[in-house]
Amino acid sequence: MRRKGLISLAWLALLAWGVVALIGKAPSALTVSAQANPTTMSYEHVKIPFFESWMGSAHADISSRSFTNWNSADPPLVPVACAKCHSSAGFHDFIGLDGSAAGVVESPAAPGIIQCSTCHNDITVAKTEVTMPSGQILSELSREAVCMECHQGRQSGASVAAAIERSGVVDHDVVMDAQGFLNIHYAAAAATLYGADAGGGFEYPGKVYERRFEHVSTFATCQSCHDPHSLQLDVASCSTCHTGVESVADLRNIRMPGSSIDYDGDGDITTGIYTELYNLRAILFELIQAYADEAIGKPIGYADANPYFFNDLDGDGLISRDEQNRNNAYTTFTPRLLAAAYNYQVAKKDVGGYTHNAKYLIQLVYDSIEDLAGALNTPTMALQRPGDAPIPMLASATTPYSELQASLSASRGVDLGVIERLHRNDSGHFDSTSRAWRNWDAAGAVPASCSTCHSAAGLPFFLQHGVQIAQAASPGMSCTTCHVAEDNFALIELETVRFVSGANASFDHSGDNLCMVCHQGRASGPTLDSRIRAIPDDEVSTSLAFLNIHYAPAAATRFGSDVQGGYQYAGKDYVGYWPHDIDAATCTQCHDPHNGRIDLPLCSDCHGKVETVADIRAFREFSGDFSGDGNTTQGTSSDIQSMIYLLREAIELHARDVIGAPIGYADANPYWFNDLDGDGLISREEQSRNNAYNSFSPRLLRAAYNYQFAKKDKGAYAHNPLYVIQLLHDSLDDLGVDVSNMERPTGY
Repeated sequence: MRRKGLISLAWLALLAWGVVALIGKAPSALTVSAQANPTTMSYEHVKIPFFESWMGSAHADISSRSFTNWNSADPPLVPVACAKCHSSAGFHDFIGLDGSAAGVVESPAAPGIIQCSTCHNDITVAKTEVTMPSGQILSELSREAVCMECHQGRQSGASVAAAIERSGVVDHDVVMDAQGFLNIHYAAAAATLYGADAGGGFEYPGKVYERRFEHVSTFATCQSCHDPHSLQLDVASCSTCHTGVESVADLRNIRMPGSSIDYDGDGDITTGIYTELYNLRAILFELIQAYADEAIGKPIGYADANPYFFNDLDGDGLISRDEQNRNNAYTTFTPRLLAAAYNYQVAKKDVGGYTHNAKYLIQLVYDSIEDLAGALNTPTMALQRPGDAPIPMLASATTPYSELQASLSASRGVDLGVIERLHRNDSGHFDSTSRAWRNWDAAGAVPASCSTCHSAAGLPFFLQHGVQIAQAASPGMSCTTCHVAEDNFALIELETVRFVSGANASFDHSGDNLCMVCHQGRASGPTLDSRIRAIPDDEVSTSLAFLNIHYAPAAATRFGSDVQGGYQYAGKDYVGYWPHDIDAATCTQCHDPHNGRIDLPLCSDCHGKVETVADIRAFREFSGDFSGDGNTTQGTSSDIQSMIYLLREAIELHARDVIGAPIGYADANPYWFNDLDGDGLISREEQSRNNAYNSFSPRLLRAAYNYQFAKKDKGAYAHNPLYVIQLLHDSLDDLGVDVSNMERPTGY
């Protein structure tokens, strides 16, 4: 009612202005006669598009503190620092609609809600880029650019790093002088959505972070999920893919197959991603309090009011009304605590963060937990200072958090067991931090030779056209990588798969055949033969560079000699496809197609109680002393690992004693290097492309190829163990190793 009354006055004022305009001057007196039957004021004659939707939105809420916070100021103006987003006039100043310079607010602005003209004008219509608080520029935008100007926050990870730089503090556990909390501000949805592309969170050096969240293409912008006028979510559209969603509350229960990871360590991966993030955030807060108490000696607490972090004077873990005042603001931040507290707020203040980019927030919170937990034992964080050289991309983190001191658990109730079970990243197909997806960040596109398997759009393009082109880099697979459409989850049809060797194979199921396209490797025995050609077995040739099977060639192992993934020596017989069991014969019968996890209960049907992957490695179905160590009861996996070790040793001896050029292996491309100091190890200095081994003979190259084949399929012991054992046995024999005590399997 209050809002309508004010608008009525506005319309009356507009009407009076119109009368003045018509007669050219204001009348000296205005006589008003009472109507016999007065009519109720109505807006039916006013045809403002989306008027009612806008009236009910937060943008039009004249009672909101977002627009009334400065009413008591003298004069009642919105200051420059706030006017851009808390005043329509201030936003016009920022975009230069008032004739001022664009990109900056030049003067305080009159209070005012978000009006039609705030977002609908010649400048905003043409707007295609936004500069985030981190300084990073997001371009090629559409109408969402207007939303993103005010929903980006006011601080960034760079702000935190800059504050630490200004403090001059080098030790990350030393208190900075009078450093207050840095607040990202409210509803910074754009910073969350764009993740590392926006740099909204404090990103720890050496870690790789989720970039823009790639939702389905039809729901990829602010306006495609939120009504731009009412701001309400289009929940009905969400239910197209997310069954059971009828309300906003139901969105918290969504968890896509690409996030089947127990992030929060509670053992439950059926809850919505919202719950995972919520629980992680709770663990982080416990650690923030523990660190402040034990490492700094100044207990800290949080209250949902500026400046958020306060001194917990009575040490009860809560901030009372008496403690919640600006004079009690927490100001004994160390660099480590400031970074963690900032990330806590980033994850808390975007209430829709679990839909905007949950993985980015999970990574920020995880890394903050890891850093604080480690600090309570040994300081390990190395902050990146402004102006530092870019940090080289590292593999995604796989190690659990550092174990906390027992005193921490006792004093703050932090569950040590839970901390050790936390997870940061998704499985391979969806692990946007892994090199498999991020190797081409700098280039901006995945080259044709890699894009079939390392881009979301590559596989369907290849299957449709039979050729490949460069594809846009992606943070992992998408629904349409394997499925027909975003709203049709039928699998793309694929009857057979052509392998690198030229052979064709099929599981007689499209889903498993799709797996084989990318899990067959990029080389084969025939490929190696074509490289060797007629070069004598022991002639060293600089043209014989190492040939890499590539990674996870499970399908090549599974089909064995049928597709010739390994190098098969002339005159030797090799096993083909291993049938295993009718219920455990294909990729998706044993592995979850989304997270790759093994179906352990399925293994238990035949192999007794199976609780871990380690139990599978202990299986031994085939008799024979394959590795020659006299142990015929250990798991087949152990035999294979022993033979891999023996083959590497034989390769090194052959290179040193026969070829006269010592060789070493490192698990990074191109894998085989010159062992310059002859110590049998490849140091960081030796591990460079300029030091790649180039003294291969055909004999040495064949053995090195089979070594890599056996090493790169980590599940070879389950996929087709006898094929791999045959390859290793024959490679050892060809290098002159005495294999008389090693049984060579003949078949299944």
